[in-house]
Amino acid sequence: MSDPATNWFEQGGQAYARFRPEYPPALATYLASIAPDRALAVDVGCGNGQLTTLLGEHFDAVLGFDPSADQIAHATPHTKVRYDCAPAETLPLAEGSVSLLTAAQAAHWFDLPRFYAEARRVARPDAILALISYGVLRLSGELGIRFDAFYWQEIGPYWPAERTLVDSGYATLDFPFAEIQGPEISIRLEWNLDEFLGYISTWSAVRRARDAGREELLQRFATEIAERWGDPATRHPMTWPIAMRLGRL
Repeated sequence: MSDPATNWFEQGGQAYARFRPEYPPALATYLASIAPDRALAVDVGCGNGQLTTLLGEHFDAVLGFDPSADQIAHATPHTKVRYDCAPAETLPLAEGSVSLLTAAQAAHWFDLPRFYAEARRVARPDAILALISYGVLRLSGELGIRFDAFYWQEIGPYWPAERTLVDSGYATLDFPFAEIQGPEISIRLEWNLDEFLGYISTWSAVRRARDAGREELLQRFATEIAERWGDPATRHPMTWPIAMRLGRL
């Protein structure tokens, strides 16, 4: 293994697809269970199709939309899924056609009033709208203490303002729908040190800190977390709580 204190934050671009935590299948299973039928699910701001493909296991057809042509070009294929480039606020869909409309780790970038109007337009009777996010990584013991200090105090000022919406589980977003309380679901992984630092290297806040000339902040964290990790090959458990704002349209 290479020295984590020398180059961990330089791998962000190539690391994104490899190190982003994936949603558990239980999330798609639950969303399908509360939809009025399994005809059509639509995932907006779908990125590389992480949630989109999971929905493909439950619905007759799934559409994934993202405004980024690059994301669509690299989206994961699935026999039930078709991808297209479109913003969340202007979807190329017929009125009353969608049974489930999801937005995973994306709604904080939307023009919400316009998106909500579009959701109402395309929804079938009793369709479900799900705004999904995963919270801050949780580690136990000394690793957790050091990580929390890095996340909240050291790298915190470099997150975009919208990040606070994700950290709160979208709790403060206006959500003018008949709300449903979802179950507790978490992403659970065990990562070695390289994988853990690879994930952190994908953060926009890390890129912004580096652009601001704060390499020493990043290097110090890598060195100190490595000291607490033990054998770099050791896999430590970590979780990300999934937050859902669920509404029936």
